[in-house]
Amino acid sequence: MGLMLAVLAAVAAIAAGVWRYGFVQALDGLARRGEADLTLAADRLTGQLQRYRDLAVLIAVHPGLDGADPDAVLLHAADRTSVLNIMLVGAQGQIIAAAHAAPARANAALEQSEYLARAFDGALGSGHGIDPGQGIRAFYIAAPRFAASGRVIGALVVAVNLEALEGEWRGDRPAVFFTDDDGRVFISNRSEILFWQREGDRLRPPQGPIPPFEHWQTGAHEIWRLDWGPYLPRSGLHLAQDLPKISMRAEALIDVAPARRLAGLQAAVVALVGLAVAAMLFWALERRRVLAMANATLESRVAERTTELSGAIAALRREVAERQEAEASLKQAQADLVQAGKLSALGQMSAGISHELNQPLMAISQFAENGALLIERGKSEAAAGNLARIAELAGRMGRIIRNLRAFARQENEPVRRIDVVAVVETALEMTEARMAKDGIDVDWQAPSGPVWAMGGEVRLGQVLVNLMSNAADAMAGREECRLLVRVDAAAERPVILIRDNGPGISAPEKIFDPFYSTKEVGASEGMGLGLSISYGLVQSFGGAIRGHNAPEGGAEFSVELEPWQGEVAA
Repeated sequence: MGLMLAVLAAVAAIAAGVWRYGFVQALDGLARRGEADLTLAADRLTGQLQRYRDLAVLIAVHPGLDGADPDAVLLHAADRTSVLNIMLVGAQGQIIAAAHAAPARANAALEQSEYLARAFDGALGSGHGIDPGQGIRAFYIAAPRFAASGRVIGALVVAVNLEALEGEWRGDRPAVFFTDDDGRVFISNRSEILFWQREGDRLRPPQGPIPPFEHWQTGAHEIWRLDWGPYLPRSGLHLAQDLPKISMRAEALIDVAPARRLAGLQAAVVALVGLAVAAMLFWALERRRVLAMANATLESRVAERTTELSGAIAALRREVAERQEAEASLKQAQADLVQAGKLSALGQMSAGISHELNQPLMAISQFAENGALLIERGKSEAAAGNLARIAELAGRMGRIIRNLRAFARQENEPVRRIDVVAVVETALEMTEARMAKDGIDVDWQAPSGPVWAMGGEVRLGQVLVNLMSNAADAMAGREECRLLVRVDAAAERPVILIRDNGPGISAPEKIFDPFYSTKEVGASEGMGLGLSISYGLVQSFGGAIRGHNAPEGGAEFSVELEPWQGEVAA
């Protein structure tokens, strides 16, 4: 417990140091940005007042002031510059002309002002105060008027509306206020502290109780804590800058809450890291103690468990051997079922195939006899034609026998590139006799070129023969039998479509289950393994087979294959 308390105290001390360092660093950055903002606000105010200085100098030499109606000249200028008033003052301090009529007390205030006295001395004077005519804060600029001899004969006074200037930047950040030589807040973008008076290191309102105020130094920075209104920061960095041009001092309060949050975040991260390290240290020590205790217990149990595990391992090995034997037997049984299904299909097709072979044999015999007679009669060209027909018929018989041999053998070759169109045409040749016998109209439209896919040529041919034979079985006994065969080469994956106009599928979700059949019990056509075997064959080379009822009636099967990647890459 004592070690834990010591570690926590160390982490707290480090976090406090990091907070202090981070806060001072954040204040440095905050002070740099605040000084730039304060300089910008001061330059904005002095720049705005400079325009009115230029205005006073220009109007002071206006020739219309010596004319019959100087009031009109001054009113014209005031209306276009939004100033409070423009007054022409004589050498004795009396108001000769004005843009707006001024009360008698305005004349008395002018006579006592320092800025007018400075103008009578030949310099540009400025000052501020409450305008006697309108009772609002004003900044006065006095420009001297000279005679041809160079003697000062009067002055032109421009009264600037400070409230109009403040309206352009009131509410901006940060809080900025300008105090005069008497310490009075005369200009600010926070109206709630206007006319507050400096009293020592603090400001106090012109009337009422003094609100809470504290100040202290953090490093090289002065921090004020105050409660002067919702638009002033509770804790602010105090910055100041003298403005001798307007006889004021610019001051700003920069909210230090972001610096506190940043320092707090840094301290929190350090504290969390320290606590995490301490927790890991305590966890490691506790784990080491627990492991030491558990090690003694485990060593005593190891010997007991070793004997039990040896017996379990021997039993597991026997079970693995039995499972391997059962898996090998299952694979052999599946292969035998596939081969049995193929041989059964060959038996069903044997009659039609015999007819297909018998026709070419009879034709060959006739062409051979005719060829012999033509040779005896010296008609060698006609005999050559017969020989060409004999060769053509022999080629046809060879294709039929080759397809039968390929259908009957078990393909063990890996998946490779195959021409889907060629496989479909081979399956159609093998079922041609059956279709002709049953009067089935085969609608086959081959694509313009080969369609390459990944698969096994023999396995895919077996699947297609099975699907076409099933379609023929389903359409048996119908007056009009149609079998549609298509290859969709435009799809992302090549698709073979086989559709009949039979009665359809009663339970599409069960057609690929082993031993499920829609044929009568005891029928010689099969045991319900054809579609289940076809499903496995198509999956063996990465394809998919689906079956459903077509909207226009009949069953529709689709065999979807993987495209040949070499062709896709090309």
